[in-house]
Amino acid sequence: MRQRWLLVSVRYGLPAIVVLAGVVVMAMGGESELEGGAGIVGAGLAVYLVNWLFRIGAAGERERDAEDEARDYFSRHGRWPS
Repeated sequence: MRQRWLLVSVRYGLPAIVVLAGVVVMAMGGESELEGGAGIVGAGLAVYLVNWLFRIGAAGERERDAEDEARDYFSRHGRWPS
């Protein structure tokens, strides 16, 4: 359970905190703070997107493994598994 909480925190909490920090920086000052805050928001979104891309890659790997197992089953039994 602790690992699940940590995973969700890193996956969603960390990017949300970084984006929120960027919005706070943008709200606090002038033009240079606006640009810096936008950079921080971009970094938070990048963290989220890297997590998303990793999950897509891992899901594709699981699907390939499942198909390989189904092909092995087909080779042994002559029919596709149900």
